[in-house]
Amino acid sequence: MPRIVTILTEGFADWETTLLNAVAKGFYRAETAYASPGGKPVTSMGGMRVTPDMAIEAIDPAALDALVVCGGSAWKQVGAPDITAVVQAARQAGKTVAGICDGTVALARTGVLDAVPHTSNGVGYLDDTGYRGKAGYRDVPAAVSADGVITASATAPVSFAEKVLDALGLADDQLRYYVAMHARQYAGMPQVRAA
Repeated sequence: MPRIVTILTEGFADWETTLLNAVAKGFYRAETAYASPGGKPVTSMGGMRVTPDMAIEAIDPAALDALVVCGGSAWKQVGAPDITAVVQAARQAGKTVAGICDGTVALARTGVLDAVPHTSNGVGYLDDTGYRGKAGYRDVPAAVSADGVITASATAPVSFAEKVLDALGLADDQLRYYVAMHARQYAGMPQVRAA
């Protein structure tokens, strides 16, 4: 079974990777594990306290199939964890690398978004990361998957989960049903345009 390691930081956005990990473990029997800076417990935006399985520094890219970076306020703060080494090692090992919301900020800083189509929380959101991939930015509402790299905005946890599970070879009728079930709540809703 595939193994997913999700990186969490203090103030992580609990809703962004919960669907992915719950469906992966609960329905597909994938192994899920969590890492944080120094392996220390972290508390989500919603107040959920998590004791991770390992430190970010102890992640072994050879022992995972997908490395997922959960969003959260820490990634845009001074002193944010530098995950360049583990992300680059995962890419070199041919593993799926994924980031949602501010997790895309962390990925942009590693250089992994410089040469692949990707998305984030809006046009210009990654500009202060020093990345050189602006030409590959896609301003779309759903997750983007390209060359083993998956990105999504904070509002796309369902398509993010779908893309990661698909990359792990787990896409099937059950997953398509699950995604369609979530999509039904938006059927017929009026489109809202920003002023």
